[in-house]
Amino acid sequence: MSRARERLTDGLYGLGWGTVKKLPEPVAVGLGRRIADTAWKRRGKGVLRLESNLARVVPDASPERLAELSRAGMRSYMRYWMESFRLPAWSRERVSGGFDPKDLHHLTDGLASGRGVVLALPHLANWDLAGVWVTRALGVPFTTVAERLKPETLYDRFVAYRESLGMEVLPHTGGAAFGTLARRLRSGGLVCLVADRDLSSSGVEVDFFGEKARMPAGPALLAQQTGALLLPVTLWYDDTPVMKGRVHPPVGVPESGSRAERTSVMTQELADAFAGGIAEHPEDWHMLQRLWLKDLEPGRTAPRRTGTGPGTRPETGTM
Repeated sequence: MSRARERLTDGLYGLGWGTVKKLPEPVAVGLGRRIADTAWKRRGKGVLRLESNLARVVPDASPERLAELSRAGMRSYMRYWMESFRLPAWSRERVSGGFDPKDLHHLTDGLASGRGVVLALPHLANWDLAGVWVTRALGVPFTTVAERLKPETLYDRFVAYRESLGMEVLPHTGGAAFGTLARRLRSGGLVCLVADRDLSSSGVEVDFFGEKARMPAGPALLAQQTGALLLPVTLWYDDTPVMKGRVHPPVGVPESGSRAERTSVMTQELADAFAGGIAEHPEDWHMLQRLWLKDLEPGRTAPRRTGTGPGTRPETGTM
């Protein structure tokens, strides 16, 4: 049964990439909204988890307000998928006009300095669109890390998809990703990592909306080891077809303390930047999974995801 579900999931994603990108854009937008509303009305585990997470972000929200946010959140999540299925068919002009980042000078100045740059993002809006905008509009290639999904064919689809958009994708497992990322940064390159969730034993504990969560140590460690700039990035949608974003000022490396202490301080600064962006646009935070430690069973870390569960979206950069 598990293998059959995996084959079905892989086939559905293949259908999405093969069919949705051929639809007229208004049709794809309408389809995504209908799917989102249907999923929201069913009140499955993903929707309930999303509402639970949003209750931390907007603690004074009434049940009615939380329901509105979760419905908007599912529409935002499906907008991500409809856009992502269609990105390979977008022209350079469509990509360039599809994203409007603020304070981009933090990125361009950092790259011009030759130091290398680590961009760290939460699961806000469409990371893939921001990535392809960097490769096509700025003409800057970058390297990222992808979590392995089951079935393996689904993981291969995601890797091929992102590589077709100009990204170098490294597997999270195997132990070689960190060294490769460090080499790219020392040569003045760009690394992009989604970094708002890491419930493994190696995650760094942070205060996040008043409770404890864990986030990956990788971005802070890379910045310390290579001298690269560490820049938080937040993204959001508004009522237009253009996604918005902001490149935040660099996270500084503390001058004193052990490596673990410096990593903790830097990761907390990242968490604070993420929290600010999420609080401003909670409906665009696609966190349909457990995040806070209170939500985990005692003594357990988060399970490895497969492509068959709610909220499937391969983690990039959780290391």
